[in-house]
Amino acid sequence: MAERRVRVRFAPSPTGALHIGGVRTALYNYLFARQHGGDLVFRIEDTDSTRFVPGAEEYIIESFKWLGIQFDEGVSFGGDKGPYRQSERRDIYKKYVQQLLDADKAYIAFDTPQELEAKRQEIQNFQYDCHTRSQMRNSLTLSKDEVDALIADGHQYVVRFKVEAGQEILVNDLIRGEVRVKSDICDDKVLYKSADELPTYHLANIVDDHLMEISHVIRGEEWLPSAPLHVMLYRAFGWEDTMPQFAHLPLLLKPDGKGKLSKRDGDRLGFPVFPLEWKDPKTGETFRGYREDGYFPEAVINFLALLGWNPGTEQEIFSLDELVPLFDISKCSKAGAKFAYDKGIWFNHEYILMKSAEEIAQLFFPIVKEHCPEETLERVTAVTAMMKDRVSFVKELWPLCSFFFVAPTEYDEKTAKKRWKEDSAAQLTELIGVLEGIDDFSLENQEQIVHAWIEQKEYKLGNIMNAWRLTLVGEGKGPGMFDISAFLGKEETIRRMKRAIEVLG
Repeated sequence: MAERRVRVRFAPSPTGALHIGGVRTALYNYLFARQHGGDLVFRIEDTDSTRFVPGAEEYIIESFKWLGIQFDEGVSFGGDKGPYRQSERRDIYKKYVQQLLDADKAYIAFDTPQELEAKRQEIQNFQYDCHTRSQMRNSLTLSKDEVDALIADGHQYVVRFKVEAGQEILVNDLIRGEVRVKSDICDDKVLYKSADELPTYHLANIVDDHLMEISHVIRGEEWLPSAPLHVMLYRAFGWEDTMPQFAHLPLLLKPDGKGKLSKRDGDRLGFPVFPLEWKDPKTGETFRGYREDGYFPEAVINFLALLGWNPGTEQEIFSLDELVPLFDISKCSKAGAKFAYDKGIWFNHEYILMKSAEEIAQLFFPIVKEHCPEETLERVTAVTAMMKDRVSFVKELWPLCSFFFVAPTEYDEKTAKKRWKEDSAAQLTELIGVLEGIDDFSLENQEQIVHAWIEQKEYKLGNIMNAWRLTLVGEGKGPGMFDISAFLGKEETIRRMKRAIEVLG
């Protein structure tokens, strides 16, 4: 038998913003597909019409575009196994629902929500299964004429899967190994609802995975309890030979490791849990996104790839292309992965270090232009080269190096108290005279002349440099003094010094 082509899918529901855990699932599917020369399918699971949120589908597609995760087929990508949106596949599902009913693998149930609630009150930990179905109102307890009459009268119903008692269900998981479950503990899940003529997740998933020839289902750990049902459904349809291999990924946990990562954790600790900013159309609330917070998509990918998997080496920085040959789904952790958001910040800093000053300056330039419309990209690039290794985000550059572009109007009190000595005004007035006499104001030439002057005068180098920094910067920060003065130029350097002497006295 020919080896089966690797085909995986990412199938989100358009019920709101894409959680960062969903991004990691999509990333692992992408890496697996690329590693095996296979296909990545993008499917939209929108069978629950009550939870549909306008704009969510577009948001999900835009997120992957930003992250650089490319799909081979699916919603908005084309392909010959569509439609890829479940709400457009109603008639396909109906055929398979009927197939299960005809084969006595499923049955019709008419129990109302009130009747189900009454049964829950009557039986502790009630579930609709092989032990309780005989007490309920369904096609197993009613005659065919009664069932037909109820349907003809427009009574709403659901179709439930008929789980046979006394079976052992084996799930072979690429991460967790063999998972064995007794069928007696499984409930008769709802597969279809007459109210909206749509299947539930369980049936739609199985039918779609089969028809779209999905070879591997890589999804979150939260879906592990439904895996035995999916195995039983494949058997019920007689599709054992095309059953995909399962891999259930570890959960993303709160930074302290206690429970599943939620949006509230991000709000509480100040980090995003969505790839892009999301404005909830129902509440009007806006939630932070990694893109808008200033993260590079490559840094987010690198960070997520190592949450629950690692290559077994000390290396931490990987491009998406470098991750493809290294990724091994079987080496994923079974335990949940703590969402160490500060590590995400570290990755962003590393990517700033790796990028050229020109690249970072292109991003920093619009921020500078907001404050100083006359500034040039060339000057912004020169400052970026000096300062980019001190920040984790491009937006942090302006507060750190605004003094290059805007002269200080105030002088930090704490620094002035510590660095502005009794003789600072006199010494810096002398220094102005020295600087005025320099024609070649390059960094190297200034440094040589000023150092010679300090030595000749037997002044303390630290006292001169600290006081001089205060006059040019307004506080005790920044790169080397000659870097600053060479950038500012002779005229601006002296102008700032004179004003500071006047103010500080």
